[in-house]
Amino acid sequence: MTDQSPAPTRRLQPKRVLLIALASAGLALVLTLAIGNFMPAQAHQCEAQVVKGQKIDAAATGLLAALTGTGEGRGYADMAFQDEAGQPKTIADFAGKKLLVNFWATWCVPCREEMPALDNIATEYNSDEFMVLTINTGETDLAKASKFMTEEQLKNLPLYWDSNFSAFDRLKRNAVAIGLPATLLLDEKGCELAVLQGPAAWDSSDGKAVIDTLIGA
Repeated sequence: MTDQSPAPTRRLQPKRVLLIALASAGLALVLTLAIGNFMPAQAHQCEAQVVKGQKIDAAATGLLAALTGTGEGRGYADMAFQDEAGQPKTIADFAGKKLLVNFWATWCVPCREEMPALDNIATEYNSDEFMVLTINTGETDLAKASKFMTEEQLKNLPLYWDSNFSAFDRLKRNAVAIGLPATLLLDEKGCELAVLQGPAAWDSSDGKAVIDTLIGA
């Protein structure tokens, strides 16, 4: 007589279940970053805002002369990165605020020198309508960035993370930046109004004139 009893079911061990869950979570994060930063239809997600770009460009004098007003229609609302806890974020999470988005790294000397000025701007200007958003870029150990910000007493700058350069590479593909530091000025919908390659004295009168113009644009 043939034995028709069902084969015993293999139960996953708790450790194996945990590993599978962690792998699934990691894959989900990678897919989120890929969708936000590598999908093709991203170059012109916004209406052109040439006049606003021209106003910011006109305000960019003296120590901010290297900043270029654009307003050509590039959008970054879906640009993906992570918060300090490793949770996915996008620029859209800050909708409603004009943003100064700065990409930096601890191994970048000009970046380190620029950060106190950005902290001063954040202290003076952060509000319901404006925010300085700093994204640590290309570093696998976020503890270095956290230690640097603590040692420099940068109390008003957030610590976000672009560990694999996926967000920054988007700037390179759009011919916005070639190295660190790099800065985007975005409107409340995540649309680009100006770009800067290199550091700037943001807390100077020239820098504040640009921020005032951005907020009023």
